Amino acid sequence: MEQSRAHGKSHWYHETQARNQTADVLPLVPEAAHHTDRFLLDLTLPTHVATQSQPWLEVSRQIAEHLFPDNVAVTRLNTFSAYERLSSALTVAQVFGVQRLCNHYAARLAPLPGPDSSRESNHRLAQITQYARQLASSPSVICAQSRQQLDAVGLTTPDIVLITQIVGFISYQARVIAAGQALQGFPVRWIPGMPMQDDAPPALFTAPAGEWQPGLDAVDIRHASVEQTDALARCLAQPPLDSLAPLLVWDDALLERQHALLYSLPVDSTLASFVSLLTARINGSVSCFQQNISDAELKAAALEGERALQRWSTDKPRLSALIQATQLMTRAPDRFSAAQFTPLTEQGLSGEQAFALLAWSGICGWLNRLKIGLGAVCADA
Repeated sequence: MEQSRAHGKSHWYHETQARNQTADVLPLVPEAAHHTDRFLLDLTLPTHVATQSQPWLEVSRQIAEHLFPDNVAVTRLNTFSAYERLSSALTVAQVFGVQRLCNHYAARLAPLPGPDSSRESNHRLAQITQYARQLASSPSVICAQSRQQLDAVGLTTPDIVLITQIVGFISYQARVIAAGQALQGFPVRWIPGMPMQDDAPPALFTAPAGEWQPGLDAVDIRHASVEQTDALARCLAQPPLDSLAPLLVWDDALLERQHALLYSLPVDSTLASFVSLLTARINGSVSCFQQNISDAELKAAALEGERALQRWSTDKPRLSALIQATQLMTRAPDRFSAAQFTPLTEQGLSGEQAFALLAWSGICGWLNRLKIGLGAVCADA
């Protein structure tokens, strides 16, 4: 259990009731707010890996800067403040337990003035925090009622899309940092009693499923800006963003960068589909699960559980190593270490290939949470 501290925003596990005054508020690691690289948080990679990974890492940095700028202009349609963005990011970082990530968002949040002390403001922040924590730790529990609860405390459709993007992005960032630390053999600090994410219930995947449908209003194309129209034209015909694009285009600049990220990450398509299947099974994204790999035996093994997957991969050592790495990275990135990274390179993957595949598992988790948070799969008629 985390040790309690006196100041409301000076520790990882922050309360929803905030204070307006900034005096005497200090983060645990104040220098963590000033990383030059706001994606890797100044984590240094081996030169050959950094060089090969530069294209997709640069796009990731742009996304981090876009989601968490130093100043946010709040409007009638976009009401999510800088404090709420960083508060949500810290909540998700706490769920995943990657210390470098927790330190950074805690340090950036600490000096910001919180919302006023009204009951309405406290209820709003509590609801935001609950949604962020649940979507991060147990994605499959999110449903239409979760979105309705956000709407009830004043979040607009662009706000709900934004908080879901933030949760997804931090889940991706946590896994890239965990993979980078494992690549260099950094020790893992395992905290007894910290939970590991449970797999989604198998029953979610057994019912006949139809197409994924958005649970929020998409951008009305008649009133879309030129930038939104251009972004839609690029993404509507290209999975996996095609069905999500009409909702994600509320923030066309972010959608464009997501599109660029997906097509700049160099991963083998077969291995990428395999990783996508595993993450979707754990997180409970029925849509993503159905879209990846047509091998009925593999899908049945994934639904049956870990032992069935081990039996399926007995004579497939590379896939067996990838199963072990992907499952732990998806369930508990804070526990991921060289013990899971090294078997990937022993099975013939280069360091940069293994690093990219693990980053892909983070992107899959991001897509899983977007599909779960912003809509649902409707049963076939």
